[in-house]
Amino acid sequence: MDPHLLRTFVAVLEHSSFSRAAAALGYTQSAVSQHIAALEADVGTRLVERRPVAPTPAGARLMEHAPALLLRLDAARADIARLDGARPTRLTLACSPAALGPAVAQALTDLRSSARLLDVEVRTLGREAVLAEVVSGRADLGFVDGVAAPSDPLPMPDLGPSVTLAAAEETLAVVFPEGHPLARRRSVRLTDLTHAQWIDAPDTAVPLDRLRAVCRTDGFPHRLRHRGTDLHGLAALAAAGHGLAALPLPVASALPGITAVPVAEPRLIHRTELVHPANPTDAARELAQLISG
Repeated sequence: MDPHLLRTFVAVLEHSSFSRAAAALGYTQSAVSQHIAALEADVGTRLVERRPVAPTPAGARLMEHAPALLLRLDAARADIARLDGARPTRLTLACSPAALGPAVAQALTDLRSSARLLDVEVRTLGREAVLAEVVSGRADLGFVDGVAAPSDPLPMPDLGPSVTLAAAEETLAVVFPEGHPLARRRSVRLTDLTHAQWIDAPDTAVPLDRLRAVCRTDGFPHRLRHRGTDLHGLAALAAAGHGLAALPLPVASALPGITAVPVAEPRLIHRTELVHPANPTDAARELAQLISG
């Protein structure tokens, strides 16, 4: 299965359009159509309905595999490229919004002092995008956050040859508008909030699917969807009463217009983990050592 054809297939379904996929990939629309036809000939079945553009049952099944396959190919290419040598004076970090906390910032300060880095770039992205940046070699290392039982690792996809280290563990909190009756509580139980209205903000707050999983419920309905990585925008929505959100206590406490109340039950912590390739650059390796102690 040709990866170039597979990338075109993914782009067509992600954009729900042959023309938009062509623009995103830098191909002509005719080339995109030829790629899809060639892929369908290879697998021996129709994958994409043309009017409207949508996956066939076989296409939907292939789409379950395609992004992970392409990511592993990118990871292999980046892994080989890193054998050419490290870049000791440059470091690129990819961080999910709530992962970029005091521990990461302080480690960067220590690293700049000891390693004389000339260029540091920090990219704030969604969790899945952070992992894609690291395994594809576009970032030297990444920080992702989530919730877990104390001392448990975060659930991660198969990233190929890589290293994952604990970077920080913090108290998990639910954010309420100032003046909300529950904002005066010393702590809350997530199971008491399964029928409250929430903000669906998977790239900034704890994803609602994760809350449903740890609480073993189909609750946590959302009133509003927030897409992006703007924590202050999320706080403004919560402060205006559009719904609740779960964030690490130190991050939430620094945001205006909301009150953060620690979660008492179930026993969960907000965890940040560092991810880097098995053969990191010198600067990435040193930052990992600083984070892990």
